[in-house]
Amino acid sequence: MEYKLLDGKATAAQMKQEMAEEVAQIKANGGKVPHLAAILVGHDGGSETYVANKVKTCEEIGFKSSLIRYEADVTEEELLRKVHELNNDPDVDGFIVQLPLPKHISEQKIIEAIDYRKDVDGFHPINVGRMAIGLPCFVSATPAGILELLKRYNIETQGKHCVVLGRSNIVGKPMATLMVQKAYPGDCTVTVCHSRSKNLKEMCRQADIIIVALGVPEFLTGDMVKEGAVVVDVGTTRVPDATRKSGFRLSGDVKFDEVAPKCSYISPVPGGVGPMTIISLMRNTLLAGKKAIYK
Repeated sequence: MEYKLLDGKATAAQMKQEMAEEVAQIKANGGKVPHLAAILVGHDGGSETYVANKVKTCEEIGFKSSLIRYEADVTEEELLRKVHELNNDPDVDGFIVQLPLPKHISEQKIIEAIDYRKDVDGFHPINVGRMAIGLPCFVSATPAGILELLKRYNIETQGKHCVVLGRSNIVGKPMATLMVQKAYPGDCTVTVCHSRSKNLKEMCRQADIIIVALGVPEFLTGDMVKEGAVVVDVGTTRVPDATRKSGFRLSGDVKFDEVAPKCSYISPVPGGVGPMTIISLMRNTLLAGKKAIYK
């Protein structure tokens, strides 16, 4: 089968252009430019890269951005103080605390301390709850990015069987919730599979759409996919690779060369879901700046 790539890089570039035009219009009309703040704790390589990309994308769209750094030994109290300060700063429209945090800090406590009206990551229980019952909210960036990708490629979802591999709070659970909503993309019959699932291969072989978010390199193999399926690969694991200058390559959760020939559409790694995640955070920031969701 001749597959088509779900090109997240190209789609994100197009969305970036659309948002940059909108921000230019806001500026021209004397409106307030959206302001995203990010808190980064410690020096985790992955987090550093993510935050640098977010700040860069902000600048390219024309947002204002602030980066607030702390060493890994920052106390929970000090971090909570900063969160409250950002909650009360009228110039900051949205902010994120880059996860993971050091072990001595409760991530849940920090997430719940963020004002849900500024929670552009979409992790606050109020945003998650509103999403579950189909109310306007900030949808977390990766699931929002995947929905946008499906929409822009006109992937049919109504009545389709969607299998979500993984049940994390950041991807698996919200993805399943969104794909089952009365909406487009949505209206799917959804099965959530995970490490305790039995008959996993049989489940996957029935799926019209498979969204893989396990963090297990090359987990999904050719024999798990039926002809014509749509496969979205959320995995990004650094795998040692001596031939690369960096010493590693990014591997998805899908064994691409085996799975792709059976697909109608498939997202690559890198260049699929990754760029969509960052651009979706930007879209949440724009919505926050316009007070489009919470007045």
